[in-house]
Amino acid sequence: MNYRVFLDLAVIIVSAKLFGILARKLKAPQVVGEIIAGLLIGPSVLGLVDTSDFLVTMAEIGVVLIMFSAGLETDLRSLAKTGLISTLIACFGVFVPMAGGTALYMLYYGVHSFSGQEFYQAVFVGCIMTATSVGITVEALRELGFLRGKVGTTILSAAIIDDMIGIMVLTFVLGLKDTTISPLTTIKNTVMFFACAIIFGYAAYRAMKWYDRKNPHTRRIPIAGLALCLFCAFAAEEFFGIADITGAFTAGIILCNLHDSEYIARKMDINSYMLFGPVFFASIGIKTSISATNSSLLIFSILFVIVALLTKIIGCGFCAKLCRFDIHDSLKIGVGMMTRGEVALIISQKGLSVGLISSEYFTAVILLIIVSSIVTPIALKYLYAKHPDKSMDSLNAEDTTTEPAPAAAAPQA
Repeated sequence: MNYRVFLDLAVIIVSAKLFGILARKLKAPQVVGEIIAGLLIGPSVLGLVDTSDFLVTMAEIGVVLIMFSAGLETDLRSLAKTGLISTLIACFGVFVPMAGGTALYMLYYGVHSFSGQEFYQAVFVGCIMTATSVGITVEALRELGFLRGKVGTTILSAAIIDDMIGIMVLTFVLGLKDTTISPLTTIKNTVMFFACAIIFGYAAYRAMKWYDRKNPHTRRIPIAGLALCLFCAFAAEEFFGIADITGAFTAGIILCNLHDSEYIARKMDINSYMLFGPVFFASIGIKTSISATNSSLLIFSILFVIVALLTKIIGCGFCAKLCRFDIHDSLKIGVGMMTRGEVALIISQKGLSVGLISSEYFTAVILLIIVSSIVTPIALKYLYAKHPDKSMDSLNAEDTTTEPAPAAAAPQA
């Protein structure tokens, strides 16, 4: 055994956490700091850590756990209440950026054919643009006091549905990468996976619900949930040719309505926070090739950021206007949906692993995450200052007329 991996892990964990804390103090997403840490300790700068099969495997486990947690944190009941409007906004928020990203790549690199490897690369670049990371938006709306308003709840619900649709699109696009399989076979495999996921998912949910009732809030529940996550990730790849992250996300959706779903999510977060998450995000920086960055790639990265931001605003904002939001609230929804984060990185990582993009394109994705994380809160603050959410008036009125809850009795010794 090569014991160098222990030193590599120690360097990754310490540097990722230090830069993650620094990024958070600077009001940037923690993942940005972890990526920069990987860039600094990787071959492009200091050369302290290099990519190895072990780190690749660790990073893959990390991304599977992240997607499982994302599924667990999905509130299906809230999504059902928001209904058609959030779904429509999410659909426009996926397909307009995807079309914009595909068109950008084809025009910039002169791709004239709608088939072949270059076209699939163009479609995949569009696929990267579909992801929405609403964490920054949620924090901004919470600070402004508008999270519970009509616009805030619409953004939150649409972002969750957005990621679900984005994962489905990713599944299909990755299936197209294998030129030995026809598009019809890819569609068939995708449909079969989700059909089996519904049948198996219902049975697994009933079994886990019974097991949770017999062993409430015990460590057995997250262990069983983790086993389900890993099995679904394996089954997706092995039996259907679907991305493992799709299987992991599906496992989280299956368990998200369990009584102990939050308990499972907390236990998963411990693993992700301490080890697998930092390894995954730092590995993005380690794999990013600065030496390959030239003026052409830099211009493409800038255009990539501009198109990614504008297409979210146009797609989501236009659909919100169609759904009878006024022009100001439609613009808020479009701006609130334009942040990118973990899911964009996860999609990029999958593209790298199957050869659809090269590592230098991570520069564009990282730049998008940084710019969108800075611009979104500033733009939302300006928009709400000019045009506050009127739906908050009725919510505040309800709060003032509600009787205060009685004090909880002290727990028995």
